[in-house]
Amino acid sequence: MTSSRVIDTPNTVAKAAAAPSASSDDRSLRVPGLGRNAGAAPVRFTFDGRTIVGRAGDTLAAALLADGMHLVGRSFKYHRPRGILSAGCEEPNALVGTDRGDGRYEPNTRATVAEIFDGLRASSQNRWPSLRHDVGAVNDSLYMLFSAGFYYKTFMWPKSFWNKVYEPLIRGAAGLGAPPTKLDPDTYAARYAHCDLLVVGAGAAGLAAALEGVRSGAKVMLVDEQAELGGWLLSEPGAKIDGRDAWSWLADAIRTLSASPNVTVLTRTTAIGYYHQNFLGLCQRLTDHLADVPDAAPRERLWKVRAKQVVLAQGAIEKPLVFAGNDRPGIMLAGSARTFLNRYGVRVGTRAVVATSHDSAWRAAFDLARAGTSVPLVVDVRREVDADLLAEARSLGIETLCGGTVTDTRGRLRVSAVRVNSVDLGGKVDRGRWVACDVLLMSGGWTPSLHLFSHTGGKLIWDEANQIYLPGQPTEACRCAGAGRGRFGLAEAFADGAAAGAAAAADAGFPVDARTIDVHGEAPMSGLACRDLPTDRNASFAKAFVDFQNDVLAKDIRLAVREGFRSVEHIKRYTTNGMATDQGKTSNINGLQIAADALGRPAPSVGLTTFRPPYTPTTFGAFAGYNRGSLFEVTRRTPIDAWAEANGAVFEPVGLWRRARYFPQAGEDMHAAVARECRQVRATVGMFDASTLGKIEIVGPDAATFMNRMYTNAWTKLEPGRCRYGLLLGEDGFIRDDGVIGRMAPDRFHVTTSTGGAARVLNMMEDYLQTEWPELRVWLTSTTEQWAVIAVQGPNARKVIEPLVEGIDLSAANFPHMTVEEGRICGIPTRLFRVSFTGELGFEINVPARYGRAVWEAIRDAGRAYDIVPYGTETMHVLRAEKGYIVVGQDTDGTLTPADAGLEWAIGKTKPDFVGKRSLSRSDMRKPDRRQLVGLLTQDPKVVLEEGAQIVAERDGPIPRTMIGHVTSSYWSEALGRSIAMAVIEGGRNLQGRTVHVPMPDTVHAATIGGMTFLDPDNERLRA
Repeated sequence: MTSSRVIDTPNTVAKAAAAPSASSDDRSLRVPGLGRNAGAAPVRFTFDGRTIVGRAGDTLAAALLADGMHLVGRSFKYHRPRGILSAGCEEPNALVGTDRGDGRYEPNTRATVAEIFDGLRASSQNRWPSLRHDVGAVNDSLYMLFSAGFYYKTFMWPKSFWNKVYEPLIRGAAGLGAPPTKLDPDTYAARYAHCDLLVVGAGAAGLAAALEGVRSGAKVMLVDEQAELGGWLLSEPGAKIDGRDAWSWLADAIRTLSASPNVTVLTRTTAIGYYHQNFLGLCQRLTDHLADVPDAAPRERLWKVRAKQVVLAQGAIEKPLVFAGNDRPGIMLAGSARTFLNRYGVRVGTRAVVATSHDSAWRAAFDLARAGTSVPLVVDVRREVDADLLAEARSLGIETLCGGTVTDTRGRLRVSAVRVNSVDLGGKVDRGRWVACDVLLMSGGWTPSLHLFSHTGGKLIWDEANQIYLPGQPTEACRCAGAGRGRFGLAEAFADGAAAGAAAAADAGFPVDARTIDVHGEAPMSGLACRDLPTDRNASFAKAFVDFQNDVLAKDIRLAVREGFRSVEHIKRYTTNGMATDQGKTSNINGLQIAADALGRPAPSVGLTTFRPPYTPTTFGAFAGYNRGSLFEVTRRTPIDAWAEANGAVFEPVGLWRRARYFPQAGEDMHAAVARECRQVRATVGMFDASTLGKIEIVGPDAATFMNRMYTNAWTKLEPGRCRYGLLLGEDGFIRDDGVIGRMAPDRFHVTTSTGGAARVLNMMEDYLQTEWPELRVWLTSTTEQWAVIAVQGPNARKVIEPLVEGIDLSAANFPHMTVEEGRICGIPTRLFRVSFTGELGFEINVPARYGRAVWEAIRDAGRAYDIVPYGTETMHVLRAEKGYIVVGQDTDGTLTPADAGLEWAIGKTKPDFVGKRSLSRSDMRKPDRRQLVGLLTQDPKVVLEEGAQIVAERDGPIPRTMIGHVTSSYWSEALGRSIAMAVIEGGRNLQGRTVHVPMPDTVHAATIGGMTFLDPDNERLRA
């Protein structure tokens, strides 16, 4: 081992500092004949309006670098110039807007992943008026004001400024790219798949694992987020694998996989999440790289895969070095520079300095030097470096500095020089010297990519020697292989992947012996883990970046420690380190090491941030899949819906149902239509589609016992053929649902629930039946879709349906209110209820759903003689409010007891128990100042209060005022010729006749508290 140390004179330093940098307009950075896409067709695209010519197969980043462009954006907080840092999904800087035409615009696309095509329009972000001249760059000069946690400290005073000044300012500054302004024209697909072996990552380890799976006969899926398989092999053409060069071996491996009928290979596919029982989500990009998208072709497909065994071969991510000015355009990861050169044939600059603590960066220096880039210096933090590397550097004329570091950089829109220093054994740096360059390549080693493993809850183990986390004991049937578990060498990765693939195949039931893959000529992969590097500048002024996207400095992390934060999760949130769109792929380990160093504690004791899906930013469209537009949410329609649509109904969503809100006639708005419908129901007769009511059949010898335990009411003595209003509470004693329930036989109940509560009530019943009372002989069946329900309401309701009904005497004496009988209507079997939700004489006709429209039309025809009117939900709400009938979920909010809602009468006084009974006995449930449901009449009868409007006791007073309640229901009553409302008010029962005040946008309105029954308090119309 040898070391090299160079100390320049002040005169040499001055000359180096004055040396001009390479021009950023250099257009000769393509290396003829080099790269996977050498000789590919030219591709024209634009960046910030300027036309650039790349090659088919280029990423946007590769094409920009080939054109000599490093400056691609501005940082989030300081608006500092930022360039391309990496070559993969870990990219934190090169986030651009991409416009694929026809409204296909997407912000924050990673240029290192986006593939170019003819006509692509890309644009830089977070700058104004231009990328080179950004007004926001003033923040960089004021950076001392924006240290970690500045917003917590700055925007606390004066308090009154928050809503009007601070919040709009912060919201306006938030985010990077501009959001799309047009509706997304693309479609998205989804697919389920099952396999024996799923391999994530198609680098050396992943390919070896997949090939073992193929040999075993297992059904294999191999996925990789890049456009082609190979991973690091695409950047390592010189390696010899089984006697062939890497790319020849790769081509043979791909042919083997493609020829197997049991293999599914998905490129451009990212494993975004790993969930329980080996369920993984994969997002496949299908058309983003195409200039001409086929008609109806989906943009992305979300694969939902269940695998018997999983091999995670996601590789590792190169770690940046942390030193002053490490964020300038032209400073990038050494391994990425090697990828751009060997895979895309692009030299990232004309004069490159390399700063490293790892062997792999030396190979980047050698490759660039051979391709024509001047490499004046390789500076390595380590004092001892492999002698072969030093010898090769000398043969290429590259100066080396071992035991040295980079302490600063120069350059405004691109790095122009770096300051290098020697470091003595005490950690002190010398005066240093400046070295001119247009590219600085850095490498602090490699960090295993463990995001997916962490998604499963698998624990990570700290490797002190390499200062990295490695996968520990898995919680799912999975294995990590290759660089993802610290096997960084190519030979190690192949061997580890083959062993993992063979073991996984065997566990899936396909035993196979792993074969050996012979590897020679690979780059060495040893190195030293580095924290923030020494600097001879005042630490409070050094801009040494840890999180490039969120502008988090090393001093920010140290400040967080000084201010009392000890856990890395708290430090993360205080500084925002690792919270950008890259999820800390390049910043988490550096941040952890700096925090540990500041705390004087080992890194594991500081903790590790939590990795959460998705692995990389994923479009909402991919998650929505086919469920967009009219398919976004299932719309349930009743059998009578088509008739309502044909007759001009205006609809509204109620839960998942589409319901007719009102039926306007020519020239009518909603107010006029509802007023007409209300008048006719009260005067003659109306018909209403109530099919959306939840319906549950409760059957069995213990049905009455079950009902007694679930509902507040008593059910044992209810005779067959009679109905009762049922009130359902939660364990907390608060109202959950209600409905009319008919006893069809001693062992059978027909239960109705609110439209939105059907599924919830059935789930609640099943939960109690299966976990609390499994001994009860009861069966529950949802029959909501089985029955179409037609409500016929009004003084002439009996006259309309009587001629159509067979087998039921509808006279008032024989069929009184709250009665149910089975018979026939229009020759169709029916369950006929005498119930009313309007306060009028009413019937609810249940018929099999397939006959719903036919019976509706027959009733409509029969009712023409009585001027029958179809009415919708808005009229229904007005009519029920006039009678003081509540709607659970509108007049209740999950905090009202039966007493609060005026429903004490619905509680069985002698029942030993029911759901919620014990909670009703708590002292807080009986407090007189609880919010209680009451009626309201505005002093100005023409004023209709806003539903949800807050209520105060006094008209005038200091602001903010104390709210004593809110309006739950409010309507114009045509029958009363005035407005009515219902509200919950603190101690409302004891405030009858009192005046309260309701602030609304126009003014404050006075209202008088009263009872909730506004019409026919004696129920004479109901019993007609």
